[in-house]
This record gives sequence, C-alpha cells and structure tokens, in this order.
Amino acid sequence: MLEINLRSQKNVPMILNPHQTGIRPLLLLVLFATVRLAAAPAGPTLQLDYGHGAPQTNAVSEFMYFVPLISPEPVSVITNAGNTQCVRISSSTCRVSGDTFVATCNFEFTGEGSQQNILDHTDKIHEHEEDLKAGGSLKRQLSSICVEGAGNGSVEIEGTVTNGVRSVNEVRLQFNGRGKPSPVSIGLEDFTYHDGAVKIENEIVARVNALTFRRGTGNPKMEVTLASLKAKDAGDSAWSNLMGSLKGMVANQFIPPITVEAVGHQAMLDFGEALAAEKPAFTFPFATRLKTVSTAKP
Repeated sequence: MLEINLRSQKNVPMILNPHQTGIRPLLLLVLFATVRLAAAPAGPTLQLDYGHGAPQTNAVSEFMYFVPLISPEPVSVITNAGNTQCVRISSSTCRVSGDTFVATCNFEFTGEGSQQNILDHTDKIHEHEEDLKAGGSLKRQLSSICVEGAGNGSVEIEGTVTNGVRSVNEVRLQFNGRGKPSPVSIGLEDFTYHDGAVKIENEIVARVNALTFRRGTGNPKMEVTLASLKAKDAGDSAWSNLMGSLKGMVANQFIPPITVEAVGHQAMLDFGEALAAEKPAFTFPFATRLKTVSTAKP
C-alpha cells in the first residue's frame, strides 16, 4: 500500500498526520484521479483561427478523425505518399434570434492527395456467418469514407440559448461549398457467401454532399446527403456522371439515417459547440476503434 509520510515534510504541522485526520484516503483518491487523468488518451487537437491572425491548418486526417469515432467497426486510415492535404476553418458567423442560434463556419481543403478510412467488417461477417451460408446477405455495408484533393465546405450549427448558455441540437458538415464538387465519397458493398467463401458484390461509390448529426433520443444517427451514386467500375464519362447524379437525387429520398457510435455522435455536437463559441482549439476524444494509420506506397 502507498504510504504518505507527512511528518517528514518541512513546515508541515503535526496536525496533518493522515492517521489522525483521515486525510490519507483523500490524498490517495486525489493521487489516483490525477494519475488517471494524466494517462487518459485523447485524439488530435484541431487549431481554429476563423480567418483571424496567423492561419492555422490541420492535417486532413485530424479533421476527419470523427470517422473512426462514429464507426461501429474497426477503421484503418491510409494516406498516399507525399500527401499535402490540410484543412482550415476560414471564417465564422453566428446569428442569435430569441432563444435560438445559427452559426456557420466555412472550411477549406487544400493540398493534394487522398485520405481513406477503411472499415473492417470481419467481426460482423463472423457474427452473420450462418445467415450468409444459408443464402442471406449483408446489404449496403459502409466500406470506406475518403477525401480526395481540395474543396470547400462549411459546418452549420443550430441550437438553443437558455440563460445565455448555448446548447447545440444539430451539426451539419457540408462538403460542396462555393459551387465546387465535394471531395468526400463513401464506398458501399454487399456481402454474400458462394463457393465456400464470403464474397463482396455490388460495390458502389457515392459522393457525399453533407453529413448531419442531430441531438435526440434513442440510438444516435448520422444522416447522409448524396451528390451522386454509381457502380465502382462505372468510369468517369459524362453519361455515367449524369446518371450517377440522377441516382443520387433519387437515393436521397430513401436513404435511412445510419446508426453511429454514441461517443462519435457526441463529439460532433461538442465540435459544433466549440465552433459556435469560436474557441481556438478542439480536441477529439480517443478513437478506440482506430486500428492502423499508414501511408500507402506511391
């Protein structure tokens, strides 16, 4: 057991004998709490300048750290060799009307390269293995979230004001700002079982215009708004892009919200609160599902 000998400390009155006053349990509790706080891991810290003073940029992997936080599956983060992608919060406005407020913070992706968040469905496949062998399937599984190249977007925050205190109810990440296409896309795929093995089928790439997080009861959800939807091997012709845009518009009418991890959902609401208050920095909680971070070979 840890012993704390206060008698040996200079200028400490004898009345502080922990055996006489009961201070020793309190000191042990404080020491234990301090050690736990010091050891608690945290995610990356975003530097936020809102267009004031020296520009503060963040690696795209830091800005997108919410992906392994919201993911129910393990996530591997891969960036290409020589990646120069950065993100900066470039401006902020906030309008208060009665007991509600709306804040908008513009951001920009700069630099070149790509960053991929790859989800590992191994555990889910094992969990549903018998169903798959019996002829079932796992439909429309989220396989990746990627950011490629540069772009512009905004974080739109809505909430209420009570006794001067703001409470965030909705955070919306819009990726297609200033009339430019979104650099963010998601991959979807089906899992089936054929010839003694699990197969990946119907791979789809969907370009994402927005991700929305709302405070509410029940399981936390993330809403997805698409710009386009097409098969992974559809190519990049004008016709396939047109058809992809039409499919995306139709899909937006039917896509259900995606269930996400509570810690990630709350982190995005907290992020919105930090932006609305124009705080100089925001630290994400530690993502326990972050599996690996690596750089792809050129």
